[in-house]
Amino acid sequence: FGDTCPLVSLSCFQTPQRIPHDEAVRQEFRPTKVGDSFGPTWWTCWFKVELSIPREWAGKEVHLLWESDGEGMVWRDAQPVQVRGKNTVSCALISGDFCFHFSHFYSLTVYVEVACNGLFGAGKGSLIAPPDPDKKFTLNKAELVVFNRDVHELLVDFEILVDMAKCLSLLTLRSFQALYVANQMVNLLDVTDSCTFPAVRHLASSIFSQKNGESQHTIHAMGHCHIDSAWLWPYEESIRKCARSWVTVIRLMEKNPEFTFVCSQAQQFEWVRNWYPGLYAQIQDYAKEGRFIPVGGTWVEMDGNLPSGESMVRQFLQGQRFFQQQFGKLCSEVRMMKTMNNNRDKGRVNHSAALFGFGDGGGGPTQKMLDRLKRMSDTNGLPRVQMSTPDRFFSMLEKEKTQLFTWIGELFLELHNGTYTTQTQIKKGNRECERILHDAEVLSSFALTQKNTFQYPSIKLQHLWRLLLLNQFHDVLPGSCIQLVVEDTAESLLVLNTLPWERTEVVSRTGAKTLGAIADGSVTMENGVIAAHLDSMGRVMSLRLVHSGRESVQDGHCANQFVIFDDVPLYWDAWDVMDYHLETRKPITTLLKPLEIVLAGGLRGSVKFSLQISERSVITQEVILDAMCPYLRFLTQVDWNEAHRFLKVEFPLQVRSMNATYEIQLGHLQRPTHWNTSWDWARFEVWSHKWMDLSEHGFGVALLNDCKYGASVHKNVMSLSLLRAPKSPDATADIGPHEFTYAVMPHRGSFQEAGVIHYAYNLNFPLHTVPAVSAQCPAWSAFSVHSPAVVLETVKQAEDRLDGLVVRLYESHGSTVVTWLQTSLPVKEAISCDLLERPDLSSHLPLEEHGLKLSFTPFQVRSVLLILRQ
Repeated sequence: FGDTCPLVSLSCFQTPQRIPHDEAVRQEFRPTKVGDSFGPTWWTCWFKVELSIPREWAGKEVHLLWESDGEGMVWRDAQPVQVRGKNTVSCALISGDFCFHFSHFYSLTVYVEVACNGLFGAGKGSLIAPPDPDKKFTLNKAELVVFNRDVHELLVDFEILVDMAKCLSLLTLRSFQALYVANQMVNLLDVTDSCTFPAVRHLASSIFSQKNGESQHTIHAMGHCHIDSAWLWPYEESIRKCARSWVTVIRLMEKNPEFTFVCSQAQQFEWVRNWYPGLYAQIQDYAKEGRFIPVGGTWVEMDGNLPSGESMVRQFLQGQRFFQQQFGKLCSEVRMMKTMNNNRDKGRVNHSAALFGFGDGGGGPTQKMLDRLKRMSDTNGLPRVQMSTPDRFFSMLEKEKTQLFTWIGELFLELHNGTYTTQTQIKKGNRECERILHDAEVLSSFALTQKNTFQYPSIKLQHLWRLLLLNQFHDVLPGSCIQLVVEDTAESLLVLNTLPWERTEVVSRTGAKTLGAIADGSVTMENGVIAAHLDSMGRVMSLRLVHSGRESVQDGHCANQFVIFDDVPLYWDAWDVMDYHLETRKPITTLLKPLEIVLAGGLRGSVKFSLQISERSVITQEVILDAMCPYLRFLTQVDWNEAHRFLKVEFPLQVRSMNATYEIQLGHLQRPTHWNTSWDWARFEVWSHKWMDLSEHGFGVALLNDCKYGASVHKNVMSLSLLRAPKSPDATADIGPHEFTYAVMPHRGSFQEAGVIHYAYNLNFPLHTVPAVSAQCPAWSAFSVHSPAVVLETVKQAEDRLDGLVVRLYESHGSTVVTWLQTSLPVKEAISCDLLERPDLSSHLPLEEHGLKLSFTPFQVRSVLLILRQ
């Protein structure tokens, strides 16, 4: 920067609210000055800046140099025009010197909106520490300056040459050439004499003008700005982060016609559409030019492990429909965040993609990045770099697809395995909301076919689905977010079964509880299917199948054993569980209230006990066995007040197998029960959904749950992860009362033959009871599927046809099967469709006497559009 000039006047006002510009400018502004502080954390300070540019600066590039803590945006003529921010984390990631040009103005007034938080929140003492609620933010500089463009260009030249010397192999000729030219530039440059600048730049161009050969690798560069929809800041701040980042992109596009930018997450587009309509209109204009490019196709960048299969479908259904409606096209690529970056195709293909720009907390590309890319477009010794688009990149890759390696099986991330358990209330709420939305859609679909006047609540259901999908963001559902975000996520009988198979279960009803004394402190529970023996601490000493007498529990051990571990990660507290935590295992054996009978028998028998975890934490559990039920159910309440502890429950089994089976979305997979290799060892803590199973030939044991995701099976011990207690980024994570249910199910044969998948669904989708309208209410079934391998996952109204229902089914056993889908609904036509509900008009399915005949390959997902008779 060259000459400087003070501002005419500077004033401000502060507010704890995030208010729009039109409201802000009507407030009372008070004088302020450089050096003043504002805050506290999460407040907003609006500055009114009055400028007068000296006439002698005419023809020069004039910038407003503004440097303060916090994140900010400059407003002019009621529109956001530029962003300013200052990195407060470590080195200079994003410059604090943002600018706009004054080619036609000598005096004007602008407003600077400054959020009292940094790019990465306001952690107290470290990045991921809980926010400091009392942090103050300081205005360090506010003045007009002359920007020396030629100095900027010289610095970019010099930095690239120095980076070439450092990053290229020191043994290569090109590295020495870059270093030699950089040294010549220093020798020739006189910083006090601008007349030397052209000659110095000419020296740099001698390197940049030397081109590559034909075989050089090509990098397809695309600007990007990853913005966590919530993480170390709340959702509301993410809305402003989107605006701050994307207005910068628009300004860069105005100055750099070759610049392209890819942007994911339909939710963030929707935020900007609602809160910044002027900016959104500009985005739509550049999208039409193919430069501001929506990608990914999902509502948010969701966690890839924990959402259900139907939730994953809805991420694309809601995201793609939004992009189609707003931008006239679907996204043709999938974007999954934070996957592995090991390029095994190196040397086999000649094209790769590079997304550039600051991210996580926003920011995006800068002009300096673009200036560097221009110099590296075709410089000998460096890969060719060209501004590109996803379509262009994948089209080039398609030509080389026979050279690409293919990964088959689970792409297991060997990090952040604590996120399967952290913030268990969010995870429980997620599972419950998935169930509620499933049932609401099923019952609404039935009502639609039974009553002509019924209005399917499509708008309300869309709102609820989008809210659930938002909360499945990859720092929210995993629990790696601050407390503010956790708080944002919080909100005689006829029996209804919303699953497509017959069920015989005990329905809870109000009645007198019967209690009985137990002489030796233990109890035996039996229902003709299974028999269990529990000791006074609720541990399962024996669990056997009644007809065969086959024992499930390992000799000399007890199942339903609660254990606790020290849980102190190296850094990423809410994210990671380290393998060394396994060395600190301690069984919980302090009995607070011994086993007592709650219900003595009949349709249901149950016992209850309490254990002391520590002076601050207690477990209370009711163990329930229902008539004809093949599993023993554990209704568990925990008052949890721990710090850096990890609670699990273990089931040592009389079963031996090299692999255990875990449910994933719309299927299952196997993982080793041994630690032979480093890859096996890394699976000491894994994720699962509603069930996991350990089976040998002819017999096995399944562990079911209603809201847990962390699990492991080592040798013959099945372990379910229950609660953690990290302290960053939320110091209160998981503290308080919890309630959850798990169940153990011994079985003959394989888990497929035993119906484990159906019973896990039953546990998660309890029967509904509502008052009957008359004494006589005949049984009625809307759907049934003949093959137990095929699960009817979803019944909903079609997005684009009021007279249509969409049913989604998947093959769950890993088999090839042909089955019949029967329905009593008034269906006149059936058409296959894809997950976005686009019908395949060449695939009309015949309606036969037995219903619809459907064929499946292993784990295949099929969607069918059913057109109803009016």
